[in-house]
Amino acid sequence: MINHQRKTPPIPFRARLFGAMLATVMPAAALAGPTIPFGQQGYITFSYATQLWTQYRGFTSATNDASYYDTFFRRNRFLFAGQYNDYVGFYAQFEAGNDNKLGNADRSVFYRDAYITLDYTDGLRFMAGRFKNTFSRENLEACYEPLTIDRAEVIAYTPFGADGGGTRDTGYAVWGNLANAKFQYRFMVADGRQGDNVAKSNPRLTARVHWSLLDPETDYGYLGTYLGTRKVLTLGLAYDYQADVAFANFAARTDPVNYKAWTADVFYEYPTKSGTYTFSSAYFNYDTQNAVNASPDPDFPVSAQLKAYYVKGGYLFPTKIGIGRLQPFFRFEKSDYGVNTGLFDQTWKGLGANYYFDGQNLKLTFEYAKIEFDKQDPTNAALRDYNQATFAFQFIF
Repeated sequence: MINHQRKTPPIPFRARLFGAMLATVMPAAALAGPTIPFGQQGYITFSYATQLWTQYRGFTSATNDASYYDTFFRRNRFLFAGQYNDYVGFYAQFEAGNDNKLGNADRSVFYRDAYITLDYTDGLRFMAGRFKNTFSRENLEACYEPLTIDRAEVIAYTPFGADGGGTRDTGYAVWGNLANAKFQYRFMVADGRQGDNVAKSNPRLTARVHWSLLDPETDYGYLGTYLGTRKVLTLGLAYDYQADVAFANFAARTDPVNYKAWTADVFYEYPTKSGTYTFSSAYFNYDTQNAVNASPDPDFPVSAQLKAYYVKGGYLFPTKIGIGRLQPFFRFEKSDYGVNTGLFDQTWKGLGANYYFDGQNLKLTFEYAKIEFDKQDPTNAALRDYNQATFAFQFIF
C-alpha cells in the first residue's frame, strides 16, 4: 500500500493519551486519515472505515425458511476525532450499517458515537455522551480489530441500551489506570432502559475492573488481537444494574422487576518464534427476576434472562504466506436462555481465517458457522438448526 505521509502538529502529552481512548470504538489504524491542527494544542482527524460482507445463511427470516445469499455493508462509518486543548477531547462517528442487507438500500445515517473526554491524568479520566457501555470485554473490543469475523450476535451485548442493541448508552463514565497500568477501573452512570414500558425511570449503573498480568491494556476499549505486538494476559470482571426496568405483569402494570448482570473474562495473546497464539473466553449472567416467563411488555428481550459463555482462539503464522499474513481462528458459544420453552437454547460452532494485506487496514476474512438448537421450533425458521458462511472485506483509511 502507498504510504501517504503528512506533516502533523506536535501533540502534547495529554493529547497523546486521548488517542488511546479512541480504541473505544475504532483501532488506532483507523486514525490514519488527514489531521488538521487547531490553535496551539488542538487538532482534528478524519477517517473512513468499512466492512463489506457476502453471506450465505440457511434461512431468510423467522417466517421464511429458504436460504439466502446477500452482499451488504456490515459497517460503513465516517469518523471525527480530536483534541480541543491539552485536557479536553472529542469523538463523533456516523454510521450507515447493514446497508443493502436483504435489499434494504435506504439505511439512515446516524450518530453511532458522540462524546467529550476530560483526560486529567492516566489514573483519572472522564467521558460524557453516547459511547460503548463498559460491561463486556467483547463489546469493548474494537469492531474493526476482532479476532473472529465479528462479536457474538447476542450474548456479548447487554439486553438494554440507548442504541436498542445493547452496545452503547448515554451518560457519564470515570475510569483510569493504576499500579503502573496493571489495574484498570471504570464506573458508568447511564440512561439504560427508558420509555413507557419501564416500571420506573432509574439510572443504569455499570462497573468494570481488569488486571493485566503481562503487558498492560491501558485503553478504554480492547482489541480482539494485537497481531503479535504484545504479550497479554488480562482478567476482567464487570457488574451491571438498573432498578424497575419492566413490569412482570405489563397489562396490569404490576410486579416491577430489576435488571442485574455480571460477566467474567480472560484474554491471552503471546507471540513466539513459532507464531502468535490468542485465546479469549467470557461468561455472562443476565437476570431480570424471571420476568420473561411472566407477562412482560412486548419489547422485553428474551436475552434479559440468559446464561452463556464463549471460547475463541487463533494462531497467527510467524511469516507471510504469499503477500499477507494468515490467522486461522475458531469460536464456540453456548447460550442457555431462561425461557421455559427451551426453544432459544443454542450452540454456535465457527471456524475461519483472517488474511492481512496491511494489518487491519486491508484484510479479508472467511468464517463458516454451524448453529444448533437444543429444540427445533416448528413455526420459527430462525430457531432451527442452520449453517452460515460469511466472506468479509475490510478497508480503513
